[in-house]
Amino acid sequence: MASWAAGLLLVPLVAAAQQKVPAAKKLYCWNQDGQRICADALPPEAVTAEREEISVASGLRTGQVQRALTPEERAAQAEEEARRRTEAAAEETRRRTDQAMLTSFQNEDELRRVFAERVTLVENSIKTARYNITSLREGLVTLLRTAGEHELGGRKVPDKLAGDIRERHAQLLYNQALQRSFERQRAALDVEIEQTLQRYRALKSGQAPDAGATAAAPAGGVPPRQ
Repeated sequence: MASWAAGLLLVPLVAAAQQKVPAAKKLYCWNQDGQRICADALPPEAVTAEREEISVASGLRTGQVQRALTPEERAAQAEEEARRRTEAAAEETRRRTDQAMLTSFQNEDELRRVFAERVTLVENSIKTARYNITSLREGLVTLLRTAGEHELGGRKVPDKLAGDIRERHAQLLYNQALQRSFERQRAALDVEIEQTLQRYRALKSGQAPDAGATAAAPAGGVPPRQ
């Protein structure tokens, strides 16, 4: 009994000792203005920066956090996702059309409805690209005006401002190329719809479709993001 009671008395002592064990400390290391900085706490300006986490006890890296995306990068990411959805929808439509041309559609109107989603996706992508181009152009004009005021005033254009101008210009060129690509896709889609309808009509009539009617329409490549 005495041994059992002594064990009970040790339980709260062990628990208290465990509570006093300090949490593992770590250092945060990031680059700022070309210099590597390490600290045991992140200042507000470094919260969104890419950084490494290092254990104080072992000196080993325990983690890495990527920097937060800029609004422009998030917009480009969304644009890329829209492109992938458009291409996936195109592939799915072609697969469905080839496998179930006759059994799935009673008439041409039903067949046209299959393409409606693709048409909407491409047209929405064109509208988004046009909106982005307008916004980027207006922002670029503002930046160039600010740079011009610096030069007219005999002052050096700040490096950050010059960098923003280059980045905004690159984004503008990319979105212009993206718009042209979507417009090519839209024109190619009209050709594909007509070719599919011709094939459908030929199959319904029991005739072999013409080679020209079954040829794949060019989809118009999307430029890679620089």
